[in-house]
Amino acid sequence: MTLSERNSVFKAGILIPVTALGCLVIASFLIIPSYPAVFDETTPRARGTLAGFPPDPYAAFASIISAALYALAGAVAIYRCFEKTQSPEILYIAFFVLSFALEGARITAALTVKYELPGAYLVMGSRIVFFGRYFGMFSLFAASVYAAGLKAQKQSHILFILALVTAVIALGVPVDGAVWDTSLCMKSGYTAMFSTMEIGIAGITLLSFFIAAYSRGLKEYRAIALGAAMALAGRALLFSADTWITPFPALALLITGTWFICARLHQVYLWF
Repeated sequence: MTLSERNSVFKAGILIPVTALGCLVIASFLIIPSYPAVFDETTPRARGTLAGFPPDPYAAFASIISAALYALAGAVAIYRCFEKTQSPEILYIAFFVLSFALEGARITAALTVKYELPGAYLVMGSRIVFFGRYFGMFSLFAASVYAAGLKAQKQSHILFILALVTAVIALGVPVDGAVWDTSLCMKSGYTAMFSTMEIGIAGITLLSFFIAAYSRGLKEYRAIALGAAMALAGRALLFSADTWITPFPALALLITGTWFICARLHQVYLWF
């Protein structure tokens, strides 16, 4: 993929969080007044939440907005910083960032409460959320594999494979169309298996960046590994956020981690 083609992808990608934010703003006027009704005493807590703090539906909505804002700001920053800098990893980092915009589909739970939508809408929204989450994780993994020495030139082919695998997973996950948790994510099957898979992919991703630091003799990749760890930790916090104490440290980790990744990658490729 040439530099101009990649930049065109970046520009087109920015439209994803812009669209997501526009839809969220419009939807907020419709659902905010009835938002407290999204939770009741039977709503299960999201996985990874802080048990000592009570859930708040507005905090969950804030986490969704925060994810879209992060996607927009991150995509614009990546485009501006790498507009004239070729880097095979940065395309996948950009897709990792853009994947957060798809968290906006979680508001289907609130829309269902207000408008009594069929369960099919909830299932469809959940599959969009799952696609975004796994595509983002696979994209960061692909970036680490490129850093470790993958020489594949056809990035469009790699992206197609990642999207295809992610679509199969997102469409295959069993989803309960009537139950959502306090993060407004629908109850799904095989949660333990997919959580284990995510932890495994995250571990291999960090290891690949460390391998890149050793094999290429570039200490910057150690800082990139640290940034990736921070971004993944922030990602986990933001996706399960249902209290006001969670979104702010989650965003801090995400922004700091993404800055580490992009700043160090920029340093690496300025020498080539």
